[in-house]
Amino acid sequence: MKKNETKKARLNPATTMRETMNTDYGMVRVAAIVPKLRVADCQWNTGEIIRELRHAVLDQHAKVVVTPELGITAYTCGDLFGHTALLDAAQESIAVILRESILWDALVVVGAPLRHLGAIYNCAVAISGGKILGVVPKVYLPNYKEFYEKRWFASGREAELSHITLCGQNVPFGTRQLFTEDRMKVAVELCEDLWTAIPPSSRATLAGANVVVNMSASNEVIGKHNYLVDLIKQQSARCRCAYVYASAGYGESTTDIVFAGNAFIAENGIIIARGDRWSITGSMAVADVDLEQLENERAATSSWNDCRQIESVGEYKTTAIELETLASLDGKILRQIKPHPFVPDEEKILTSRCLEIINIQTTGLMRRLDAINCKNAVIGVSGGLDSTLALLVAVRAFDRLSLDRKGIHAITMPGFGTTGRTHSNATDLMQALGVDSIEIPIAKAVSQHFSDIKHDPNIHDITYENSQARERTQILMDYANKCSGIVIGTGDLSELALGWATYNGDHMSMYNVNVSIPKTLVKYLVRWFATEPSMTSAQKTLIDIIETPISPELIPADEKGNIKQKTEELVGPYELHDFFLFYLLRHGFAPRKIFRLAQQAFVGQYDDATIKRWLREFCRRFFAQQFKRSCLPDGPKVGSVSLSPRGDWRMPSDASAALWLAECDKL
Repeated sequence: MKKNETKKARLNPATTMRETMNTDYGMVRVAAIVPKLRVADCQWNTGEIIRELRHAVLDQHAKVVVTPELGITAYTCGDLFGHTALLDAAQESIAVILRESILWDALVVVGAPLRHLGAIYNCAVAISGGKILGVVPKVYLPNYKEFYEKRWFASGREAELSHITLCGQNVPFGTRQLFTEDRMKVAVELCEDLWTAIPPSSRATLAGANVVVNMSASNEVIGKHNYLVDLIKQQSARCRCAYVYASAGYGESTTDIVFAGNAFIAENGIIIARGDRWSITGSMAVADVDLEQLENERAATSSWNDCRQIESVGEYKTTAIELETLASLDGKILRQIKPHPFVPDEEKILTSRCLEIINIQTTGLMRRLDAINCKNAVIGVSGGLDSTLALLVAVRAFDRLSLDRKGIHAITMPGFGTTGRTHSNATDLMQALGVDSIEIPIAKAVSQHFSDIKHDPNIHDITYENSQARERTQILMDYANKCSGIVIGTGDLSELALGWATYNGDHMSMYNVNVSIPKTLVKYLVRWFATEPSMTSAQKTLIDIIETPISPELIPADEKGNIKQKTEELVGPYELHDFFLFYLLRHGFAPRKIFRLAQQAFVGQYDDATIKRWLREFCRRFFAQQFKRSCLPDGPKVGSVSLSPRGDWRMPSDASAALWLAECDKL
């Protein structure tokens, strides 16, 4: 089957978008290569470029590959750019690459100086399947310090969209071009274009581009590298795009300046791949960029669409790329997929992130106390992670407001399932923190309640469990009335997503400081407190709380007095649920894609059957338990994922999960 016939078959109306995306999951593999070069030796350079392109396309299966600026000739040719021999050799090299590309199912972008309309331009040549799709000239030419491009080249802004005859093909020439294949839309800019106030890629992305390639020749001086990285990250973030950057490396002239060979791939503000700098043999960065994620980001950001409508971006020439497929991700996805997306990997970042989160929680509570002129807070302390974090935040808030810690009324309410370990941790923590420590057993009151409603206490069902949770909430609420205080909620984001809370029980409070903290992050926040010098007296207790199995302790302990009711055995591992939550809410992915990402993120830890089981359970509970989230108390938003019914998540309580569950069943 010929390529164009394959393309038609793939896009046949009878073939649904879901079927065409079975193997690429909305992603496309891109690469930035930095070959070793020789100044003005086009033949040698072309051989190196082809070698690296073959590796990127044939071995790594990249669908978009960018090479450095003026890579065919090398960037540092100086006045040789005006010589016919060099210009003719550059065109011959393009012809060689063109012939090679017949066998490549990819878009490759190479750099060369080209004559057009009586001038010489610094150009990017887009090639695919033996065809030149277009030529994009550089717009902004540096003419300062060590760069004097205006001495040799004309700016692309002076050339309206026209056509150039190159290697026997008549192709578009101009800056306002997009190269498209299905959902992928590629724009090209060159080096200095990125460093300007309004880079060409800004308007190109407003016109629809979601992948920007930049061929560059940026030299190294102290401090410039970090600035460049920030520039690339910021441009990809502002434009909600993938940014693929390749810059000149070893082999360029070092008469006055040195090039490190930078290769970066950024996506929406994050560097997801980078090549080796200072390599003398060439380097490459390759990664799978997520076009679906970028599309969802744009759709969810109203200011993005406002900007697109307000700014006059004009018309762009669109040229189709004929590829067999965008990607095949049945193997390993070439990007980092973190099993704990809410938790930073690096210890330094994690420490600063914890402090930032705690300050958000603390400030939220401080403002609420200050607004209502309240000097008393009531917290139910169980000896578990969530209530511990809420208590620590309350202590921090009271200290910053110069309020007496005795105004924090910490109440432990042992019941039928309370173990000695959690009870002692609760009392030890309250004593170490110097708060008002209160113990109110609930067994007698709950037993009376069972009698009132004629429930057999030997039947440990949902009535048995929820009666205890609601009794505790009643105590907290009434005690808050007694001391003119407010009840501080302790439930976390993960519990709210699963609905793992008793309606009008632990589900309710007057202000919840943990409302947008996922379970996988709570442990790190408590550990951060444990390392604080002011927490020396509580450190041992905090560490034991961290190591205690998560449990609501609503079922009596086993015969040895140990926790019998372990939450993660009932609803599944929280690390899986937090993973599902992140990709469902943050990026709007379907179960099929979340499952594929989880397979890679948790390889060797959970098998496919386990991931599928708990993904289905997550989807079922997430929809069924929305009614609990529709009436949540106030609480501070901490991260990009929040379930507040007022500011972040609005879903009907009776929405059907049928689509999501059906897709889970097909996995």
